Amino acid sequence: MDLLTYLRNYEPEELVPFSRDTYCTRTHDSLKISNGKWFWFSRGIGGASALDYLIKVKGIPFTQAVEQIVGMAAAQPSSYFAPKRPAVKVLLLPRASPCNTHAVTYLTGRGIDPEIVEFCIRTGRLYESTPHHNVVFVGMDEAGKPRYANLRGIGTDFIGEANGSDKRYSFNIPAQGESSTLHLFESAIDLLSYATLVKRGGHDWREDHLLSLAGIYESRNSVLPLALTHYLDGHPNISRVVLRLDNDHKGLLAAQTIQTQLAKQRSLPAVIRSPPRGKDYNDYLCMTLGLTITKRRDKTKER
Repeated sequence: MDLLTYLRNYEPEELVPFSRDTYCTRTHDSLKISNGKWFWFSRGIGGASALDYLIKVKGIPFTQAVEQIVGMAAAQPSSYFAPKRPAVKVLLLPRASPCNTHAVTYLTGRGIDPEIVEFCIRTGRLYESTPHHNVVFVGMDEAGKPRYANLRGIGTDFIGEANGSDKRYSFNIPAQGESSTLHLFESAIDLLSYATLVKRGGHDWREDHLLSLAGIYESRNSVLPLALTHYLDGHPNISRVVLRLDNDHKGLLAAQTIQTQLAKQRSLPAVIRSPPRGKDYNDYLCMTLGLTITKRRDKTKER
């Protein structure tokens, strides 16, 4: 018997809805139940069955736990609750322009190194759309298949996502070799700006993992960003996260929240490294290069 079925039938008062298709328990709010499995983040243990839960969480001996489940099922036959399978998202990428001239001009005009822009184009992480000539930042899965796309207008306020985007696969550039450090940014442009600063400092900009968030992180949310949790799950060797979010009240508060939740849910240390000057890393890069850029206000909704 799975844990969701057990709790719904025999301990309904212990089951608390957490988010869509995810539950926690009233006694342990860091114990999450989803997709037929459960995991107790504060203790780092998990399982699939109700038997696992009774033994590992409640500390009931194996024989007694079996007797408890069998006895309850005999007195009140259980109704099985099958977890909903998430719908498969189909990413609808904007049509690519025959050339990337506008995108390259826009990004290099914001101080981003041409070699880094060329790398992103060559690897399919970046291109220019048509007919609107937006910059398209592409996030890929482990097999190199596009799964997410963020669109940014050139000379306009437009910022959006392609239909069918999966937020778990936000724009990222993995480390070229083995690295235990992940740098987290609010936007793809900040990520590329930081990479440029690293290169200008004479260091290897592919040395560490670089990941941007799919939208601004809501600091009131105790759930870690999907893009971050998915990347950490796929790179278990990461032992340090550097939070390079915006240098304003909202960005600092979000960084502090993520720092707290990483320690609580994953026992993973995180440090906050805001840009020394400016609102974000692109601001700081432009200041370093002596560029004067009038930025339009990003109309990005919190996610």
